[in-house]
Amino acid sequence: MQCPVCQHTSSRVLESRSAESGKSIRRRRECLNCKHRFTTYERIEYVPITVIKRDGKRESFDRSKLLRGLIRACEKTGIETGALETVIDDIEAELQQRAVREVSSQEIGELVLEQLQSVSEVAYVRFASVYRKFQGIRDFVETLDHLKSYQTHRDSTQDSEESQSLQPGSSQLSSLSRSSSSDEEVDQNPPRQQEAIFP
Repeated sequence: MQCPVCQHTSSRVLESRSAESGKSIRRRRECLNCKHRFTTYERIEYVPITVIKRDGKRESFDRSKLLRGLIRACEKTGIETGALETVIDDIEAELQQRAVREVSSQEIGELVLEQLQSVSEVAYVRFASVYRKFQGIRDFVETLDHLKSYQTHRDSTQDSEESQSLQPGSSQLSSLSRSSSSDEEVDQNPPRQQEAIFP
């Protein structure tokens, strides 16, 4: 690795650690010539993704451009930049898994909205209003109705999962209760042989 100060090509690694949620390795190096210390990153080399814009033009997928759009949509919502970077990481990972290396800007927008549904309602509406080019109140109402139905479905799914997780415990308690009742009945009705022996 070439030193950024003296351009010497030999260096030694002082420290290595995982970075960017495990998607890269950060290394601290020291130049063997001038002793200057610098940082390098080792990342997976992804196959370029081509984005087809609305006007038919093509350009390379730019995660920084997408991040800027998300930051504007999430302004004053309290969402940290790290959470938005995670959203973009998920989208980029999904695109990289596809066999087709071209994707429309509309599809990327829908992937962003799908992620924002569970991150921030305000950010979702803001991004949708720009991406879908809202023309009036009706567009906002339709988007809010979609959000409401999504939340209702999510809540009902969570309630169903919670009730299923509680069912085994409830059956065990019921079994224990029946067992306890049977024991009490046995205690209250002792064997008749004992009554005959001890009048």
